Amino acid sequence: MGGIFTTVSEAKSFGGVYKKLRHFSPTLQCDMQLSVYLPPLSANGPVPAVYFLSGLTCNEDNFITKAGAIRGASKLEIALICPDTSPRNVSIEGQDLSWDFGAAAAYYLDATEPKWEKHYKMYSYCTRELPELIAKELPVDPQRVSIFGHSVGGHGALISALKNPGVYKSVSAFAPMVNPTKVPWGEKAFTGFLGSVDAGKEYDATELVQRYCGPLLDVLVDQGSVDSFLESQLRTQNFKEASKANTNVNVTVRMQEGYDHGYFFIQTFIDDHLEFHAKHLLG
Repeated sequence: MGGIFTTVSEAKSFGGVYKKLRHFSPTLQCDMQLSVYLPPLSANGPVPAVYFLSGLTCNEDNFITKAGAIRGASKLEIALICPDTSPRNVSIEGQDLSWDFGAAAAYYLDATEPKWEKHYKMYSYCTRELPELIAKELPVDPQRVSIFGHSVGGHGALISALKNPGVYKSVSAFAPMVNPTKVPWGEKAFTGFLGSVDAGKEYDATELVQRYCGPLLDVLVDQGSVDSFLESQLRTQNFKEASKANTNVNVTVRMQEGYDHGYFFIQTFIDDHLEFHAKHLLG
């Protein structure tokens, strides 16, 4: 593949093609990789796409290899775009000391603390730089894009849609962290990257959904009832309650009995989410 992206690997899958791509990111000041699935019709021209943001400790491979999403994406003729979860191969003291902060745990925000601000700008990377590159380099229609994610990636998907009215046709999440200013993961991330928990309100879906003003945004959330992080880190009910007073959002939260936080849960409901997005992208 010519242009900005370098192809690391590729393989035919369900009539389309999977690609692992590499490029230099001016936003993050480092090389980044992403995984992409292009469905069969992409050979004839631009197709709609869904971005997937992964959670803590993950990279660009987890969803594309574990979720079982390619079959459904091929059938619906929708591209899948899976970025990495943090800057890579940068030298910052302490970024590898904790699984829930730093490398593979960048929380889809733009850091403002001096130690982190040069590289840790995943919000701008995922919502601005990468979509612009995708539109230039791949057969993806930038006017027909949705977004979803898992856990902290679900947080990333929700805030991306809520902070950019009209950009994403729909948003969904599996077991998302929805109220990070009120839970340990978010408190740690916002203090470290932004300098205070209060500064994190601009990246808190429960705060943002109350003041979202834009085209009607349909939101689908699936949450496992036996998820060990539900009460301590996710707080799904807070988001659901906060959304009720805003007629600009239509939030559906489905509590899935007996399911936990992992990829078997995602595999079970992935087709529902792809079909949810297809309704908005292809309708």
